[in-house]
Amino acid sequence: MAKKEEVVDLKPKAEKVTEEQLQKIQAVVDKINQTQMNIGQLEARKHQALHYLAGVNDELGLVQSELMDAYGTNDINIQDGTINYPKENGETNKKD
Repeated sequence: MAKKEEVVDLKPKAEKVTEEQLQKIQAVVDKINQTQMNIGQLEARKHQALHYLAGVNDELGLVQSELMDAYGTNDINIQDGTINYPKENGETNKKD
């Protein structure tokens, strides 16, 4: 087999990108950083909202317990306040 000749690049290599390229890179990285910061803020707000929701769910549980103690059921129509009693002997309470 014949030896391959080695090609030597005699052009000087650039030490830096152009100012325009640098500005483009910096602009893209700034957009990424800003977006990541926005996502972090959204996640923090989401976390707070989830804690708030857990508290509201606890409140609902207390109200349901009060209804259960008072009426024997917590099945209430939240539109008009009608109590939906459980079926007994296959019949429901008749409406007046």
